[in-house]
Amino acid sequence: MAFELPKLDYAYNALDAHIDALTMDIHHSKHHAAYINNLNNAIKGSALETQGLEEILKNVSAHAPVVRNNGGGHYNHNLFWKVLSPNGGGVPKGDLADAINKYFGSFDKFKELFSAAAATRFGSGWAWLVKKDNGELVISSTPNQDNPLMDVAEIKGVPVLAIDVWEHAYYLKYQNRRPDYIAAFYNVINWDEVGRRFKL
Repeated sequence: MAFELPKLDYAYNALDAHIDALTMDIHHSKHHAAYINNLNNAIKGSALETQGLEEILKNVSAHAPVVRNNGGGHYNHNLFWKVLSPNGGGVPKGDLADAINKYFGSFDKFKELFSAAAATRFGSGWAWLVKKDNGELVISSTPNQDNPLMDVAEIKGVPVLAIDVWEHAYYLKYQNRRPDYIAAFYNVINWDEVGRRFKL
């Protein structure tokens, strides 16, 4: 089965106060779609056509760079769209909130560390909240379209929250002001989805 572009759970203009509609449209319909098309072309006729995306990424060092880059791009964006919501913002609840307090001291400290990871990622990449195999929550960042599922990742685990800090994610509205985009991101985080992913 070829990979397909997922439909969003909200309109492109639904996050407009924080992430503008034109950026959302281009990001989803052009950038994400290109990763999927490139991935499908890269694996066509190979054994990878029968594998799921996570399976491919967990052994990505065995595959060509085009699979790493575009497979990562597809996975990362799938997660990114899900952790955004027009009804987002606020604070995490329940088990996720307890874990954030346990591993970071407070939600405010988590925001400080997560924002720093996103702001200091040189060039293009992502910042992550990751659940390691032992249940510990950690913050990391990766270059390009790498992610914590990959066997090449410095910090491995299950991604539960991600922010895209490629310039195409924010430049139309924020230009070079990446920290302003990061601050706005907290207003649209879908903490229910992040909490669901934490329990996986």
